[in-house]
Amino acid sequence: MTLLFDRHRRITSPALAPADFDGRARRPIELTIGLVNNMPDSALKATDVQIARLLQQSASRHVRLRLHCFSLPSIPRSHAARSHLAQAYTDIDRIDGLGIDGLIVTGAEPIAARLREEPYWSDLSSIVDWARTNTRSTIWSCLAAHAAVLHLDDIERQRLAGKCSGVYECVKVRDDWLTDGIETPLKVPHSRLNAVNEPLLAARGYDILTRSDEVGVDIFARSMPSRFVFFQGHPEYDALSLQREYMRDIARFLAGQRDDYPRLPKSYFSAETEAVLNAFEARAKVRRDPTLAAELPGLTLRTDLASGCAAQALFRNWIGYLGQVE
Repeated sequence: MTLLFDRHRRITSPALAPADFDGRARRPIELTIGLVNNMPDSALKATDVQIARLLQQSASRHVRLRLHCFSLPSIPRSHAARSHLAQAYTDIDRIDGLGIDGLIVTGAEPIAARLREEPYWSDLSSIVDWARTNTRSTIWSCLAAHAAVLHLDDIERQRLAGKCSGVYECVKVRDDWLTDGIETPLKVPHSRLNAVNEPLLAARGYDILTRSDEVGVDIFARSMPSRFVFFQGHPEYDALSLQREYMRDIARFLAGQRDDYPRLPKSYFSAETEAVLNAFEARAKVRRDPTLAAELPGLTLRTDLASGCAAQALFRNWIGYLGQVE
């Protein structure tokens, strides 16, 4: 597989035309993937790397991928982030002429109380309309999934009593090409403040593919004519993504940028680390000082996090769907 970012910066280049079982060379399939990265500045580059690595690991050897990265211009960015976008990203106004086969749209850090009040709402809803008829399939992640169903079917997200953060076991609800060959339960990271109503999604014609008794619908989909796939969770997260978010939220609490102390991600840290973090929380609530974060020791994750991980299988099936000849 050859994986290229925009501006033709090569990431890797194994053999492009391996032989089939009968000895004949197999012609490579070329696909163009778009990534609309709406993550905050602190996670911008990490998301680039996560998605690129996941696509690289999930594609078979006879698939050649070109990855173009985009960012919505209405998302506020720091000077450093704008510099990264200028060097590695494509202007989103060019998206229509690049022959995008599949699109991935990430979530964003919520700013407004209502999605339609977000500064990027108009840009994001325009991407929804464009993707309906200009892609074979689009993946909408977390807040982007909530925004898409709101724009398409006026399905409002619902605020949770507390942040849903952790790794949850999700089971298949129905068979679908996206989950073909994947054994459940899947262990899927979730990190969100809101949720969409599962019965309402089903009533509006969405296919519920995986769900959890603890956190509700996980993956759902709809054909329109592009096959839209929606992730409420984050199967693409690497092992340390939830830790980075948790530490960011602790730092914000210590700096007085948030009133509530963040909850521990569920089923994520080892029991010993949870005990350390609970003790640290008690201290932090007494002495709210940003310098206190430097006293946190090394953290250890649970040893069984990788078991049942389905990200590569999900993306392998998605890439296979994109490459089907109609």
